[in-house]
Amino acid sequence: MKHGALMHEPEDDVAVVIADVEAGAEVTAVTLEGKEVCSVKAVENIPLGHKIAVRDIANAKEVIKYGRSIGKASKEIRKGAHVHTQNLKSVRWA
Repeated sequence: MKHGALMHEPEDDVAVVIADVEAGAEVTAVTLEGKEVCSVKAVENIPLGHKIAVRDIANAKEVIKYGRSIGKASKEIRKGAHVHTQNLKSVRWA
């Protein structure tokens, strides 16, 4: 199965890309067990090991990874966007 991103849980808002992704590339996300969850078109470049949004995420919404919150969106995040410190604020260290 060819895929470009891994998700811990099918309900996660983000997936981790397994190679550098260029804007415009289609990325298929699978669970760690290999079950295909979704495909998403990257709207910006995303470096290896970083997160891609697999759905639109509203400003101030908790972002889910590992089946639990990893922080809150500090602005709206479009499906296919790079999710990192520019748009995600940790609630753990606040």
